[in-house]
Amino acid sequence: MGFTGFTLVMPFLPLFIRQLGVSEVGAIALWTGFSLGVTPALNALVSPFWGRLADRYGRKIMVVRSLVACVMVMALMAFVRRAWQVLALRAVLGLLTGYGGLSLTMAAELAPPAKVAWAIGTVQTAQRLGPAVGPVIGGILAALVGLRRSFLVTALFYAVGLMLVMFLYDERSTHAAPGAATNGDRPTYLSVLEFRNFLLLMLVIFGVQFVDRSFGPILPLFIEQIGVAHDRVALVAGFVFSIAALAGAIGHHFCGRLLERYSARAVIGGGAAAACLGSALIAVAPNVLIMGAVTALFGIGVGVAMTAAYTAAAAVIPAGAHGTGFGVLTSASLTGLAVSPVVAGFLGATSMRVVFIVDAAMMAGLVILVREKMI
Repeated sequence: MGFTGFTLVMPFLPLFIRQLGVSEVGAIALWTGFSLGVTPALNALVSPFWGRLADRYGRKIMVVRSLVACVMVMALMAFVRRAWQVLALRAVLGLLTGYGGLSLTMAAELAPPAKVAWAIGTVQTAQRLGPAVGPVIGGILAALVGLRRSFLVTALFYAVGLMLVMFLYDERSTHAAPGAATNGDRPTYLSVLEFRNFLLLMLVIFGVQFVDRSFGPILPLFIEQIGVAHDRVALVAGFVFSIAALAGAIGHHFCGRLLERYSARAVIGGGAAAACLGSALIAVAPNVLIMGAVTALFGIGVGVAMTAAYTAAAAVIPAGAHGTGFGVLTSASLTGLAVSPVVAGFLGATSMRVVFIVDAAMMAGLVILVREKMI
């Protein structure tokens, strides 16, 4: 519910910024980039603080607090009048939210040991499927009720998620081992960097997240640039975003089967190569139909590479260090999420096709790096 609600409106933020009076394409891309990037940037800074409170008072209350903030901020977004107000509310969202990472921890703690991987994978698939349907619904809503009222619908989605957690989540049923937290030899954030391939996998996760989220500030504008009528941009952009998200979910789902047959090194490299090819083809796509087709290739590559990187990291992190290790990997992911829209905004101010060319170059670099450096 949360990820679907978020993608009802965020893919169309460039169009909303334009409605708020910003007319120059470069300025729209910059405002969108900063607005999309500020939330994960601040969230990465405050996540350790919220994590400590969750350890002390429970994860459920922290998720409830986060979802309440989402409901309030998204409702307020429907009443903004200036682009800077969007940026300010997105900053507030970054300071107060962070339910995505906590939901993975909750799933892992509630699952019996043999089902932990399945539980985490299921939640990650839900995080992908939300963006697969959200932009389509959002594009239809934008055409029916307008972008501004769509934020109120997003608030309702978050409210439903809030009710589900409040009334259906039972925090007493857990398979987590409390004794593990008291181990005096707990690793530090620096010591986990010494695990085999860990730094490389951090870089892979950062790079794939960076490329995956670079579309946000420029895709609706790029779709309009290649010939889609202005009044259909929101709907078409919604379908393209959904194709990418659904393809990512497919990549995530089938990654496990690939890892049963091939090494993590081969699967990560193959996924990054597919994303590289997809990005390059998007850059030269002459129309939206071809763009949609190659976006599917891009999404599958991203999903495979990301899931394989997390799986490879889990294999080298000792059992007592999973929380610390995955915390560091989450920081790498959030950093990519924060930096990507800002960089894409700057690049998009000069040429939107350059964004996809840079994405392809980054994925090619990861393919080479994994092939040469991964043990």
